[in-house]
Amino acid sequence: MAEERKKIDLEPYGANTTKRLTIKEAEEILFVPFPVLDHGFVRLIDYMGSDERVVQAARVSYGRGTKKVSEDAGLIRFLKRHEHTTPSEKPHTEWHIKTPLFVAREWYRHRTAQYASFNEYSLRYSEPEEDYYVPSHDFIGFQDSSNRQGRIKINVPEELKDFTRNEIIENSEQSLKRYKALIEINIAREIARDVLPVNFYTTFYWTMDLHNMFHFLQLRMAPNALEEFRAYAGTVGNIVKKIFPVSYQAFEDFVLNAEKFSRLELKVIKHMFAGENPENIYERAGLRGRELREFKGKLEKIMALEMVS
Repeated sequence: MAEERKKIDLEPYGANTTKRLTIKEAEEILFVPFPVLDHGFVRLIDYMGSDERVVQAARVSYGRGTKKVSEDAGLIRFLKRHEHTTPSEKPHTEWHIKTPLFVAREWYRHRTAQYASFNEYSLRYSEPEEDYYVPSHDFIGFQDSSNRQGRIKINVPEELKDFTRNEIIENSEQSLKRYKALIEINIAREIARDVLPVNFYTTFYWTMDLHNMFHFLQLRMAPNALEEFRAYAGTVGNIVKKIFPVSYQAFEDFVLNAEKFSRLELKVIKHMFAGENPENIYERAGLRGRELREFKGKLEKIMALEMVS
């Protein structure tokens, strides 16, 4: 019965005819759950607009008769390159997400003005689905000494990974038993939920415009983002890429795979162009500490790029 109820819940309401713009790639994956982690998923449940909508919004002020950018792709790339954001605020997507509570709490920080909204499964009204997250061996690591909110996954013994997983499973099962015991003696759900740890799953609906979606993806697909969150962001990004391919390509070229340089970093680069060893310039330019480490990371990213053939 529960599975049948879930199936019915996924069916769209009303007739499936429309006069609005539709995207073949989006229609094919609409309401399809894409698995993430052990029990989570990402599901696109609605969308409004396309790359074409971005162009239409831009040309209201840009003018269809202008000769500087004649093609839609060129216009979208121009907008992204020069950080003209309002046209890409017009398309929207809506999602159904199932994720551990600790990921959801970080997700909710992305409430840029009026462009994002959330509705979460309430444990005041309903009982938990009893799914909880247990990290796989590949996700377990030691505390990073230089990044207080990060992990290092090098040289972690397999037996320590097994111990960690067993501790999480045992704590989760005990917490669930305590929750059920409180419910059985008629303690209110809003009180009983206090015994549940943050690795229990929750579900929520999420609406986001395209411009702020790209900002979300830039932050949450970054190498230093929470690894579990990166798994969700990568799945969302792959879906967004199917719906808005031209905009996503511009996002990859000018934001995701691009780098910005500070005034101090540009000073170092100028000396590098002159043939000077950058190690001799850092201190004189005023680069030190975390700023220096981040700059070296940018240089490593540049060196890893393929040469133009």
